[in-house]
Amino acid sequence: MGKKQLRAVLVGCGGISNAWLQANRQIDELEIVGLVDINPSAAEAQKEKYDLADAVTGREMEWVVEQTTPDLVFDCTIPEAHQQVAVTAMEMGCDVLGEKPLAASLASARKIVATMQKTGRTHAVMQNRRYLAGARRMQAFLRAEEIGPLTTLNADFYLGAHFGGFRDRMEHVLLLDMAIHTLDLGRMLVNASPVSVYCKEWNPAGSWYDHDASAVAIFTFDNGVVFTYRGSWCAEGLNTKWESDWRAVGTRGSVTWDGGEEFAVQVVKAGGGFLSELAERPVPHLAQDVILGGHEGQIRAFVQAILNGETPETISTDNFKSLAMVFGAIESAEKDCPVQIETLG
Repeated sequence: MGKKQLRAVLVGCGGISNAWLQANRQIDELEIVGLVDINPSAAEAQKEKYDLADAVTGREMEWVVEQTTPDLVFDCTIPEAHQQVAVTAMEMGCDVLGEKPLAASLASARKIVATMQKTGRTHAVMQNRRYLAGARRMQAFLRAEEIGPLTTLNADFYLGAHFGGFRDRMEHVLLLDMAIHTLDLGRMLVNASPVSVYCKEWNPAGSWYDHDASAVAIFTFDNGVVFTYRGSWCAEGLNTKWESDWRAVGTRGSVTWDGGEEFAVQVVKAGGGFLSELAERPVPHLAQDVILGGHEGQIRAFVQAILNGETPETISTDNFKSLAMVFGAIESAEKDCPVQIETLG
């Protein structure tokens, strides 16, 4: 007997769909049966590129879903379309995995969650950086409390990104367009719920963006941990990795992670002096090398969760907290004061 197949329709055949369709080639349990785009030629191009000869293409998701009766819908549309795609797909009986962010607003996110709860379907969000091997190593190391219980987490993100186009005109371009990755990963590492944030945005001299492209945010969590995020889209030189540069401080030591493969740890060996005597420690590799980076890792995990009747790690009732961190930071920056982070209630 062959492996059980889940049938999926992918909606939105722009550039990001390549990561999803490439992952499909590696996942035996998954079959792409439909492609949707408002530009029909884009759907046809992806059908040919990825040798999906039997896939149905069209510009209307409802029609393609009716023709193919899929189990899943993959939402690769722009954030402003996420609510319509997700709600319609779930009402048509499909589970949904969508590109980040969950939605373009917290109000839209609440409607997606309400539809998920009403229909009994599953909706989850693509947070691919959670599935990097380095992120999982950092998570496991912090959970083991080799440096003692976590007290402080810092993340730095600095790139001189010359996009051109719409991003140069966006308001809150860093927080809206990129920070969700770092904030979601920070929430995973802290392993708690965010409570409040104080954020400052600004546009440095020499910036090629129309609006604020740099930010510093201080988040507090319900377990007492403080998480700081510092970032900029217009910082030339000494670029961090896209996954940010991290420092975690515990009660008995600290660990740094460069967002790639480099870790450094020092723990207290002996105290009593002005500075403690420190000893270096390794960050163990994963016991089993099954966490695949990027989109493939998360799509594979989502498929297995649906097949096994399990809850995906980034289910939207949980991922709402990461989106709320983004909009909480924006609200704080606009008001120039600390704010409470919204919850689902």
